[in-house]
Amino acid sequence: MEKKTSSICPECHKKISARIYDNNSCVYIEKECADHGHFKDVYWSNCHQYQRAEGFRSDGEGFRNPRTQERRGCPYDCGPCPQHKSYTLLGIIDITNRCNLKCPICFANAASAGFIYEPALDQIKQMLENLQGNQPLPTPALQFSGGEPTLREDLPEIIQLAKKFGFRNIQVNTNGLRLAESLDYCKTLKQAGMKTLYLQFDGLSPEVYEYTRGRDLVATKRKAVENCRRAGLDSIVLVMTLIKGINENQVGAVIEFAAENFDVIRGINVQPISFSGRLPEEELMRRRITIPQFMKLVEEQTDRKIQADDFFPIPSVVPVSQAIGALNNNRYPEFTAHPHCGMATYFFVEDGDVVPINTYINVDKFLATMIKVFKSASHGHKIYARFLSFMALRHIKFGLLRKYLWPLLKEGTYEALRDIHYRMVLISSMHFMDAYNFDLERVKRCVIHYATPDGRLIPFCTYNNLGYRENIENEYSCRSLHEDSRIE
Repeated sequence: MEKKTSSICPECHKKISARIYDNNSCVYIEKECADHGHFKDVYWSNCHQYQRAEGFRSDGEGFRNPRTQERRGCPYDCGPCPQHKSYTLLGIIDITNRCNLKCPICFANAASAGFIYEPALDQIKQMLENLQGNQPLPTPALQFSGGEPTLREDLPEIIQLAKKFGFRNIQVNTNGLRLAESLDYCKTLKQAGMKTLYLQFDGLSPEVYEYTRGRDLVATKRKAVENCRRAGLDSIVLVMTLIKGINENQVGAVIEFAAENFDVIRGINVQPISFSGRLPEEELMRRRITIPQFMKLVEEQTDRKIQADDFFPIPSVVPVSQAIGALNNNRYPEFTAHPHCGMATYFFVEDGDVVPINTYINVDKFLATMIKVFKSASHGHKIYARFLSFMALRHIKFGLLRKYLWPLLKEGTYEALRDIHYRMVLISSMHFMDAYNFDLERVKRCVIHYATPDGRLIPFCTYNNLGYRENIENEYSCRSLHEDSRIE
């Protein structure tokens, strides 16, 4: 297996040719810069899983209203430009770069920036308008991030503003310190309209947090979860930065913690660490951890209750969105991310134990039927398409899942989707790129975009790798670091 793509030089960020190939059942990306030499990195550590994911590739139609023109070429015209193949599914607005931690692994820290980036409410309003103005669909999910967004005293007001704009899934990405300190604050966020808390959660051992966050935060994380429960916040996603040699032995423990707190935890999102700065090839190979390795860790640390083949790539669900849309004369978000951006599965909690969704559903056959439903409905054969959608339930063994899945297929409502989502826990891995494994084919299909004060929507991995973050925050900074005594 070998294919050509484009990448960037890790040192000068110049666009260069690259090849992706397999060797000894591992997939690599290799490239050479005329000025800085040869670079090689692990792209995916398992060729079987790489090819399996490739089989679910599904390109989207992109933006009907791109915000920038093609001038320098991808990835230098992000905004997005007309080359982009997927529209925004998750919009991110950084509302501050201040933080109350000094995490050694953080890529967005005011202490290192030397200035404060904190968009005013009018600027945030413009960014919300921009995200809602996307065509063919407005952005369905919104995340307020940073820095640490809870340092803004007007965060509840910002959430209320997003709610007025029609965002239904409003998320806050936080380290949880303030939520652990105050039950009332948790209640305030819920009353404002926050739906999902993305809680930084690297494991359950003090030494893990001492490495990743600079201090022991185990009790703080537990307290944040408990305060959310008491406040009635029942949608928490644990966000785990995965680092080889530091917390790779914690994956099973985090899954167990999610199962124990199934009433409030809706998902686990594992993010293999990305690298910055110059790394020798042998050091990069030693430290890199990939999505297939994460899947293997899940298999090993759950005693094979959840197996690597239980995971599916993000675009695997596109046929479901298309089928429901065709049946209901509607348009639903299509997860047309690159097949190698992330893998996910769901599990149930039964008598305190984890049971993967694959135990009760033949995912491959169900998705194949959804493709037939979409094709029949889009060709005007609605009655036959509805018959096929009903027949798709024969691939499902679990009565409760049938009970909640049929209304989703039949009605396609947000409430039906919520009902089925609250019966399971999502476990996923999203491997954000760095300059070493950077692949422009992934960039063009990115569905996670930062909204910026200048009217652009910039893909996650270009924003954090090519100077977009630094340039935006510097241009729109409101004061220097030394002018604000609140910086920790």
